[in-house]
Amino acid sequence: MVSDRVVKLCSESATVSSVWAENPTVAPSIIIDRLYGHYPRDRTCEPQARRQAASPKEQNEAAKCGKWGPTTPSPLFLQAFANALNCLDADPQCAVVSPPLMGSHGTMPLTVITPLADVIRHCANLIASAEKEIFFVTCVWSPSLAQKLIRGALMELSRRAQARNQRVKAHFMYDAAGLSNLSDSHRRLTPKSYAAKSVGLPSPEEIPHVDLEVMNVHTIPLGTLHSKFCVVDGKRACIMSNNMADNDNLEMMVQLEGPIVESVRDAALITWYEQLRETDAPVAGQIPSTHRTDISQDGSRADIAPLPETKQAGIASQIDPSQLPVHMPDDAHFDLHLADEVLRIQRNYHRTEGERHVDAANRVLNLATKKPVAPTGPDFSDEEAMTPYIMTETQQQVPMALVCRPPYGSFGSRNAYVPQNEAWLSLIRNCTSDIFIQTPDLNAAPLLPAILDAIHRGVKVTIYTCFGYNEAGEMIPGQGGTNEQVATSLVDSLSPDGQARSLLQIYNYVGKDQDHPIHQSFKSRSCHIKLLIADGRVGIQGSGNQDTQSWFHSQEVNVMVDSQSICEKWRACIDRNQNTKLFGRVAEDGVWRDKSGNPGEGYSGNPGIIGGLFKGVLGMIRKMEGVGGL
Repeated sequence: MVSDRVVKLCSESATVSSVWAENPTVAPSIIIDRLYGHYPRDRTCEPQARRQAASPKEQNEAAKCGKWGPTTPSPLFLQAFANALNCLDADPQCAVVSPPLMGSHGTMPLTVITPLADVIRHCANLIASAEKEIFFVTCVWSPSLAQKLIRGALMELSRRAQARNQRVKAHFMYDAAGLSNLSDSHRRLTPKSYAAKSVGLPSPEEIPHVDLEVMNVHTIPLGTLHSKFCVVDGKRACIMSNNMADNDNLEMMVQLEGPIVESVRDAALITWYEQLRETDAPVAGQIPSTHRTDISQDGSRADIAPLPETKQAGIASQIDPSQLPVHMPDDAHFDLHLADEVLRIQRNYHRTEGERHVDAANRVLNLATKKPVAPTGPDFSDEEAMTPYIMTETQQQVPMALVCRPPYGSFGSRNAYVPQNEAWLSLIRNCTSDIFIQTPDLNAAPLLPAILDAIHRGVKVTIYTCFGYNEAGEMIPGQGGTNEQVATSLVDSLSPDGQARSLLQIYNYVGKDQDHPIHQSFKSRSCHIKLLIADGRVGIQGSGNQDTQSWFHSQEVNVMVDSQSICEKWRACIDRNQNTKLFGRVAEDGVWRDKSGNPGEGYSGNPGIIGGLFKGVLGMIRKMEGVGGL
């Protein structure tokens, strides 16, 4: 049962963000301590001892703990929410959001399933449109196309704010673990540091109308800031899977609007933790030479004519490509309206003269990869082309919840009882028909028996993982093993003659332009999406991988959504924008094999304890450098 204490916690009117709004000079850490510091915290309790069976009574209690809007949550969603809520009994601070804001509702006008650059192009448009405040949180930050797009967006924002004679606050957080984090998990960067080439954000002189603060966050040794999200003006939030570094990953992002955005902003304040800088007065005087004459006094771009509202990205085929150049750091094209942006992005995925459809996909997927590859997959029709931006707006606001986990730096797997993990496990335990999981890594110890239990109940389990993803890092003792080792173990746990074996379907990610998976070590085609959908109606998307690090150590922020419509569109777009379903199914032994029966190039098999330890040490070094499975 959801305890009376948890119901009371969720019924309080005060939240970290509401108290901070009354006095922004107070650090969120002080507010957290004031609201929740008097409650005991048990961060190493045994989940099994506290976990309870699903029941309508528990679901009814959970329903009291959220603000669900016009749509009644489903029993599956409410049970997962109840299981996530129960973690607050052990640790009221484990949600990374104030308890009254954990359960909410909202809309999701946009889902993006695409390489990194197009995720960040959307973030850049949001940042440039900000009026008061930005929070941007990621894990790895390095000089890259993504970094340059964000840098350009901040400079555009400053120009627009100048035209309005206003200032905008921007708070950026990322993880760059170092010796300075030994004394403080939150280290504020100086302008000299964040404007250096290694980071590449604008200096104060370059963005005089933006008050930029940058924080390095890491809880030594293992508590990575792995969350990836953005909040603009408290009105729009994006939950992402991506880092800020050039790579070959397919990524996923959702945009949220409505009351749920308040929850994400609250999580941002809690993550920032330290005192926020007060906004300076607007800068008066002469407009510097960087002023754009194409920006009107309200901050809008005078040179962009709004396009007709559209719900279908395919309409881009009616537009001359020359009217929709790709937004690049050295050739910026910011869009005022989402419909305009969808048309511009989709146009880049359309074939040009002399290209096949598969060539167009290859061109986009090769953009930021370290090792571009030629297409090997078959060509496809217009109807099968990649659709990076899809409209996932619903007629009504739908139930949503943040299911997160806080950072835990200590070694071991004791900090397991957190909302993220319990929500995942609850959906797997209580679904009745099917589960879909896409994740870079799959090796979290509590997850694997839950998957097998679901299969034995007759539930179909479909898993998309990445061939060889961070293979060396996952061989480290205690990390759970590689995707291939886990796939083989799961398959071997099921009788080859029974129905259960047919219910487990494991695939390795295949790029839209390929006919086979490519080992992640080649840095050509990888997938970084983190998504779980149960019974085709309740989904969890965000930063959390299904691996040991995300389950027990990293700070993660995920959104759980109760909408069959959204989940159906997610699944359709997942399969439309990759060839995993067509060519990625592993063989009966859990290993992907080609037509001749050979494993994919790069397959390392089971290296054993000594070999795994050696490779694992190398993998840990790569993780520390920000190259591994983050």
